[in-house]
Amino acid sequence: MSPSSVPPRPGPPGGTVPDGLPLPGRFAHLHPDDGACLMEAASLLSGDRFTDDPAGTHPVLAALARAVDDSVGDATRLALWPLAAELADARPADRAFAPLLVGSTVGAALRVRPASRRLARREAACRRRAERLARSPAAGLAGRLSDALWWRGPGHRCLEHAVRVLSTAPDADRRLSGLLRWAVARARAGTAARTGCNR
Repeated sequence: MSPSSVPPRPGPPGGTVPDGLPLPGRFAHLHPDDGACLMEAASLLSGDRFTDDPAGTHPVLAALARAVDDSVGDATRLALWPLAAELADARPADRAFAPLLVGSTVGAALRVRPASRRLARREAACRRRAERLARSPAAGLAGRLSDALWWRGPGHRCLEHAVRVLSTAPDADRRLSGLLRWAVARARAGTAARTGCNR
């Protein structure tokens, strides 16, 4: 993958809960009074209904954010809390974004288990899909269905497996938080490019 597709090394944790947001907590919640996961906070900031899958966030990025939020410790979760505002509007239209994000997550897991042939195969498959989609025209109905089927099948399984592997690293919180910060920045850049084209 190109250097820009490789997440940087994460920095130290630290952060606070922005005013008006519920306290951070793992997993889904029925109501903000019970707390909120990172994506539920993003839904509140976007004006969406209280959900962990708000419309303004790319579904693959939302899945990564949920997985990271559920996997890290309390201090790191708190440090990630300010990302909720950026996640509220992070939905690039580029079809290559989903396999790029999954592939980068798998690549990060491969650095934890460099001998894993399974991870190496999955990273290569994601990279090939991202490269193919980057060259393809805008998706029609068939393309959207293909993207949805890939994400609901192999894409989602690859992402979940990679996060599980990353969670076994001694510095799992640093790796996972750094990956999520990189993914949000990448998605926001794609969202800004899409918005700029529409003006």
